[in-house]
Parts: sequence; structure tokens; C-alpha cells
Amino acid sequence: MDALIKIFTTTYLQQNQLNPCRFAVLGRMEDDLASEDDILLQSEKEFHNAAKKNDTDKMQLMMKKGTDIKSRNKIGRSALHWAAGAGSEQALRLLLDHNCEVDEKDSFGMNALLLAAWFGHLNILQILVAAGAKLNVENKNGLDMLHCAAQRGHIRILEFLMEDLIQEVQLDSVDESGKTAFHLAVEHGQLEVAEFLIGMGCTHGVKDNEGNMALHLAAKMGHTAVLQTIVETRVDVNETNRDGQTALHLSSVGGHYECVRLLLEACCNVNMLTNNNMNALHYVAQHGFVRETRLLLEAGVDPNALDCHHTSPLHFAVLRNHSETARLLIDAECDLDLFDNRLQTALHIAAEHGRQDLAQMILIAGTNLKLRDKQGKTSLEVAARGGHILLVDMIIKADRFYKWEKDHQNNLGDLWPGKQLSFKQDHQVETQHLRSVMWRLATKYLACGSWKSLAKYWGFTDTHIRAIEHQWTGTKSYKEHGHRMLLIWLHGVLMAGENPIKGLYEGLTGISRTDLAEIIRRKANADTSKSSPKKCSAM
Repeated sequence: MDALIKIFTTTYLQQNQLNPCRFAVLGRMEDDLASEDDILLQSEKEFHNAAKKNDTDKMQLMMKKGTDIKSRNKIGRSALHWAAGAGSEQALRLLLDHNCEVDEKDSFGMNALLLAAWFGHLNILQILVAAGAKLNVENKNGLDMLHCAAQRGHIRILEFLMEDLIQEVQLDSVDESGKTAFHLAVEHGQLEVAEFLIGMGCTHGVKDNEGNMALHLAAKMGHTAVLQTIVETRVDVNETNRDGQTALHLSSVGGHYECVRLLLEACCNVNMLTNNNMNALHYVAQHGFVRETRLLLEAGVDPNALDCHHTSPLHFAVLRNHSETARLLIDAECDLDLFDNRLQTALHIAAEHGRQDLAQMILIAGTNLKLRDKQGKTSLEVAARGGHILLVDMIIKADRFYKWEKDHQNNLGDLWPGKQLSFKQDHQVETQHLRSVMWRLATKYLACGSWKSLAKYWGFTDTHIRAIEHQWTGTKSYKEHGHRMLLIWLHGVLMAGENPIKGLYEGLTGISRTDLAEIIRRKANADTSKSSPKKCSAM
């Protein structure tokens, strides 16, 4: 169809951010236009096109042939509408001279006057006013001339309305959604219009049907310059909408960094809660906005706030897998042991979804591994049930390490602080030989059940063993179980700075496998003579 149709359809729908229910009729606009020929004669369609193109010669020729100049298409649009929307001045005058109805509306309630305001054709608007067009007209959505011009940023139209038609214009009139012209200008980032309306004395604090002031809409859409202008009017930056959201909440939802910064500088209350008990940090954590998270934390936002579902910002960050945001929250010393309405901590959530990086952060920061969710499961049991094998091993490593650290807290000295703490799978070249020893021991020498005896000797709990055994790959699963247990044990030995070969020898001897201890000792010492790790001084 004609470019003007497409322009009006696209612009009107997108810039109005229409509610699907309220503007369902507009959603059918393209279908109606596509079948326009079903109602218009070819001559009538050509007449409409001539009006759009301001081709008065063709229009007059067709009028002499008897073409109906008042014909309408399926959406009720006549040649007068197209002339007004396209800014075709001569075509418009011709139609008015032949008694076309100046106030007739299309199926959306748009008449020539509103179309002129919408598309910013001041000369067309003035002609229509002079022709006696009604000035207090609204479309089906309650938009009047002021709304149309404000939303589209047509400052010259607004100046004409306010200077020449001031008696006919209501500055704070609202549309169907409760928005004033100021709301619409702000929502669509029309800075010049917003400043003009403020200068004309519009009311800043009017709320729309959602309880949003213009302040809220500027923050929500991320229009920083407009927001700055509104803040300078000394409006209450902590005012809430129907959902209890402040401008800070809305700018946080959209990740609008500059708006967040501006509102914080305006001394907004960083810890205000919505009706769902969410603070701004909940929103940025939910969406993984790193810069905004840092900004809010620096401003003193509460990192441990719990919403109506008892969910903390860290819960959101872990659930949505936002690692950088979670790191900032953990570095801010948020409470890692807070639980949601399922009694799940952040580690439970990481365990449930197999998020190794996030689990690593939480485990290193230190959390209570004994906490149970609503089903009575610890994070270790949740990871095991989900089949997250590497995460199971990480949690066991952490549990054993912190127990060892507690037992040796008076004798730690400089034993391990220089080492980088990690509970992930070891891939270091320096430990490759030792890991090969563990693999050979588990797959070639340890019989079914032997690995559990060795695990208990080294202090693995029954819970640890059950979690390892949860993995089942067949009748030979015990080999994999033993291998995993040995690598977990090796992690603790290396972190403690102990001799792994000596520990392995003592463990095998402790479960009455002296023969196997000797085999491993000889093999290990033979191999280590080439790669030069520590030999077992006791052997």
C-alpha cells in the first residue's frame, strides 16, 4: 500500500506503545488496508492517491468524470484524511472548497485536524481551523491535538495551539490511559516539547492509570536529559506508582545507568521497596546489569533485602546465571545463607541448575553446607540428585577443606594462604602425574567396595559417599566412584601442603592393603624420579 499508510500505521502503533486490548482495532489495520480494493473503486483509489500526492490537476479531472470525492476505504479514510496527513495543501483546499466534511473521522477516530497535528503540518492545521474544524476533538484513544503534537515532538504545532488557541486547549487533559501531553512527550523522549510544556505551566505530578508520573516514564524509558529536566522542577523523586515502584525502580528494570546515577545524585531513597518488597538491586540482579549493580551497592542499597517470595538479589543473580553481578554481591558481603520460600540458599539454586562458576564463588566465600531446603536436602544432595557430578565433587572438596581449616586454625601460619583456592576439577600440569596415579589405582587395583573403606579412613562422611555413588553408569561404576573420591582427597592433601604419596601409602596400609601400598609406592617413586615431585620420605 501507499507509503503514507505504512508510515501512519507503524509510527502510530510503535510510538504509542499501545495496549493490545485497548487498541485491538489498530492491530487489524494492515489487514483492512490489504483488502482496500474490496470497497473502493479503482477510480476512487486513484483519487485518494492523487490527494496524497497533491496532484490537483488529476483530482479535478476525475471530479469532472463523476468520481465520488467523499468515498472512504474500509477503515473510513477519505481523500481529505490523506491530504491532511501528507501535508498536501492544495489538495486539501480543493476538497474543502467542494464541501468535504472537515470533521469526519476514520475508524480510529482520527480526523484531518488530528492527522495534521500528528504529522506536524502546521499550515494544514491552520487551514482546517480557519475552515471551522472542531478544536476539542479526540480519537478513540482519547488523544487530542495537544497529545498528538507532544508525542511526535512538533513544537511549532504546540506553539500555535498554546498561543493562538489557548482558550480551546486544556494543557493537562488526559487520554484514555490517563496520560497528559506532558506524559507523552516525556515517554517518547521529546525534550524540547517537555521543556515547552513545563514553561507553559503543565502539572508535573499528574498520574496516569498505572500511577505513573512523567518522572516515572522518563526513568522507565531511559530518557536521561528529559529526566534531568523533570528532576530540576523539584518533583518528589520518591513518588510511587500503582505497583509501589519509584523512578529508581523503573530505571533499574531497564538498566538505564545514567538515569540511575542521576536519581541517586538527586538523593532518592535507594532502599525503597515496591508492593512486592523488591528494591532496585533486585531488578538489576535479575537482569544482570553489572554497572548498575555496582552503582547501587556504592550508594548503600541493602544487598540482603528479601522480596515477597523471600528472594534476595543473589538468588536472582544465581538463578539467571549472572556471574559478574553475583560476584559484586558476594564481594559486598551479602548474606550467603539467606533462603527463599523453598528454603533454598543461593548455593542450592546453583546446585540445582549445575552452575559451577557461581557455586565456586559461593563456596570460596564460605556458606553453611548443612542448610536444608523444603524437601530436607542440602546443596550437596540437590547437586547429586540433578546429576551434576563435577558440582558434587566441588561441594565435597569445600566441605572437607573447611573442616580441615577449622581443625588446624591455630596452626595454619603461612601454610596455605599463598595458594589460590579452587574447588573445580584440577587440570594443572604440575599435578598430572599424581592424577595418573589416582586413575591407575582406581581402575586397576581397587576392588568394588575398597574405595569406600579408603574414603572412610580419610574422613569422608556417609553423606559424601552417597553423593558420589549417586552417579550410576553400570556395574563398573565403582571405578569411577573411586577415581572421583581419590581426586577429592588429593585436592585436600595438596591444599594442606602434605605429601600425597605418603598419605596414599598410609591410607592403603590403614585399610589392610599393604601389598597395594607397596605397589603404588614403588610405581610412584619410580615415576616421580623423572618429574621430580616429592617422594615419600617414609618409604
